Amino acid sequence: MYSLLLAVIYLIFISLGLPDSLLGSGWPTMQVAFGVPSSYAGYVSMSISFMTIISALLSPRLIRRFHIKWIVIVSIFLTVLGLLGFSISSSYWMLFLFVVPYGLGAGAIDASVNHYVANNYSGSVMNFLHCFYGVGAVISPNIMALALKKARWNEGYRWTAYIQLAILLVCILSLPLWKKNENAAEEEEEAGAGIREAIRVPGVLFTLIAFFAYCSGEATCFLWTSSYFAGVKKGLTDGMIASFGSLIFGGLMLGRLISGFVSNRLGDRRLIRIGISVELVGILIVMLPIPNYIPAAIGFVLIGTGMGPVYPAIQHMAPGNFGKRYSAAVISLQMASAYVGSTFMPMVFGNLQRQIGIGIMPVYLLIFALLNIGMLEKTYACLKNK
Repeated sequence: MYSLLLAVIYLIFISLGLPDSLLGSGWPTMQVAFGVPSSYAGYVSMSISFMTIISALLSPRLIRRFHIKWIVIVSIFLTVLGLLGFSISSSYWMLFLFVVPYGLGAGAIDASVNHYVANNYSGSVMNFLHCFYGVGAVISPNIMALALKKARWNEGYRWTAYIQLAILLVCILSLPLWKKNENAAEEEEEAGAGIREAIRVPGVLFTLIAFFAYCSGEATCFLWTSSYFAGVKKGLTDGMIASFGSLIFGGLMLGRLISGFVSNRLGDRRLIRIGISVELVGILIVMLPIPNYIPAAIGFVLIGTGMGPVYPAIQHMAPGNFGKRYSAAVISLQMASAYVGSTFMPMVFGNLQRQIGIGIMPVYLLIFALLNIGMLEKTYACLKNK
């Protein structure tokens, strides 16, 4: 039962990763179809993230009221609606009708499942969990690339929705697997602290800023990597450009896979420090003024690899750093802070690259990588002085 439930949780995180990379990989073609500037991707991404912030902030209340299995099922159903809605959109404004289910589905499932795993499984499981998020995020740019080759960008969203429906069916069939953990989980959730109480805990504010910085860089990569290659590297086909959207996700998956094997031995803090060091090396490689696309592609894979352990390690530390009583609320705050970065900073970059050029992207990523590690070190110092 334990192994089967864990397999289902991994599948849930594949479903979480599937929608996240579609917009970035499909946008160079979508913007032409809609007749809008490249920077307009930022407004769609911002709207999705805004809805995700709302659902992440509501998740502690949802966790106390409903079992996590029901939050998961409703959330996946909402993302299916969002994906199908995008697939039938024939005008730019129509996308904004469907960002509501698209974003609401992501936030609640992300916060609730991360809370469940952080409190019930090891750091190794947490890293493998987020590795499977990377599996989903790697698959979808390639679905979009195939759709652009064989049909249209709309089919990329539609085919992804069909995969989500299959995962939803598996989750429904797996409902009995949650029974064994139900009573213990419910007791823990009823005793959990609220958002207002958790935000006053020493060190929480610094970790929120760190999460903001991490997801600002990550979301910028998600949305603009394909456009970076389209704008900086010449002679690439639409299919190749779309497939480059999977570079960052492939790196994330690799980083989390490696971390899953070593995290219990190295510990969360050391993993984060090593990861951000690798990310910085990747950023410096992307900065190299080489016309060929291969060094930049390697650089983005390294950026993703370095980012890999950061997100799961910060969340896995939450119960140990702040106590199980605050775990659900702290993780929900982290998710909300992360999505604030995801909401606004890709849009800010969209406007910045419009004025300066998309070649500024590695400098933009460097700023957030340094802010991320700086705030995490402040968190550790604050916890040491408690």
